[in-house]
Amino acid sequence: MIITKTPFRVSFCGGGSDMADFYREYGGCVLSTTINRYMYLTVHPYFDENKTALKYSQNEIVDNIGDIRHSIFHCVLNEQKISGVEISSTADVPSGTGLGSSSSFTVGLIHTLACYRGKYMSKSRLAQEACKVEIEKLGAPIGKQDQYAAAFGGLNYITFHKDDTVCVEPVITKGDTLRRLQENLVMFYTGLTHDANKILAEQKKNIIDKADKFRNLVCMCELAKDMKKSLEENDIADFGAILNESWMKKRELAGNITNPQIDELYETALHEGAGGGKLLGAGGGGFLLFYCPREKQTHLQEKLGLRIFPFKFEHDGSSVVHIGDKYWEDA
Repeated sequence: MIITKTPFRVSFCGGGSDMADFYREYGGCVLSTTINRYMYLTVHPYFDENKTALKYSQNEIVDNIGDIRHSIFHCVLNEQKISGVEISSTADVPSGTGLGSSSSFTVGLIHTLACYRGKYMSKSRLAQEACKVEIEKLGAPIGKQDQYAAAFGGLNYITFHKDDTVCVEPVITKGDTLRRLQENLVMFYTGLTHDANKILAEQKKNIIDKADKFRNLVCMCELAKDMKKSLEENDIADFGAILNESWMKKRELAGNITNPQIDELYETALHEGAGGGKLLGAGGGGFLLFYCPREKQTHLQEKLGLRIFPFKFEHDGSSVVHIGDKYWEDA
């Protein structure tokens, strides 16, 4: 048996600029971190070598991998012509909550199957292959940041160049700065889930058709650069303000990124001591992240009436956590 774990990510600034319709014209950038919440995947030969078993939110057992219903499993297993296996996925966080779960799953699956075949795959290659599956082959209206964040891990400034190349640059800051930043960040689960693809499809259309939405993304890229500079100078005093300004720009990119309930929660948080924040992911639900002094976080939780979702930064990216006996080598 092989087991991998692939982290979820928190995107601070620049989200949306990783979509090809934008970065191919202007160039995009995102500042994000991965957290210690993971997508776990296991693979081993199935007892009945003529069947393939998949376990996720549903169970599938098929005679022919062409009959697999799950789109990502279907695409990857058929492309690699892998059958006769049992693959299970388990996640610390449900899908549709804004932490990049779909891309963490795709990166993790590609990584797991590469190990199963005895192949090494670099972090860059993992991200590239995951992007090909989700964006090119399955046509998801998403960007590239989640795949690169999940593969590489850590606090990174990710640049998306006009020629489709991607550069992942670790943000260099003092350990004490990183500790203070983590202490002053608090995440709440709204209890709402969303259809990210639907929201992103509207956002993609708006980027193409509406000049003001394009300008918003340009501003968000500049804010990501400002955030990177502040962290490198070990000055996080303006981190909340940058988050707030970026969220004000992002919420205008599509009509269903936010809603009255989320807006009310956000305004309450600002009134009760948060310096700024954002709804993570495409929008519409999931997790609210705030930059709020640690000593005010308990009071903030009481006012919002939401559950705190504890997390820590992680730095490993997609990794193998267990390799059992290699009995498949002689198969």
